[in-house]
Amino acid sequence: MLGWIILIFLPRRWPQLLWLPRFIIPFGLSLLYSGLAMSHILTVEGGGFGSLAEVKTLLSNDWALLAGWVHYLAFDLFIGGWIAVQADKVGISRLVQAPILLATFMAGPLGLALFMAMRAGYFRRASAAPDMPIAGEAV
Repeated sequence: MLGWIILIFLPRRWPQLLWLPRFIIPFGLSLLYSGLAMSHILTVEGGGFGSLAEVKTLLSNDWALLAGWVHYLAFDLFIGGWIAVQADKVGISRLVQAPILLATFMAGPLGLALFMAMRAGYFRRASAAPDMPIAGEAV
């Protein structure tokens, strides 16, 4: 939760503060996932990734399920950090970013899709008005 609070609510004038949600927390979660995966996912009889039935069997093990959850936490936060930095680079308002980051927190791919669609629309709008500089661009 700390990483998401930093991304959504705290100011970005201190770039080092973004290291926590962008790199440090996802790295820690990645190490936790790796340990859980190596010690539990490979030991579930009948579990695997070859079919939906195998995944269902795999995730019936509580430790493998925890590994899956940690996997989502790591990747969603990493993508949230990427979204925040990319949105800042093109000058997208923090008020617009907040619901996208919240969607990424709750349903990672949905938030990513919203950001990609919004950013594409932003660039399309910017290219339609060539006299208007993109935020951060020299005039």
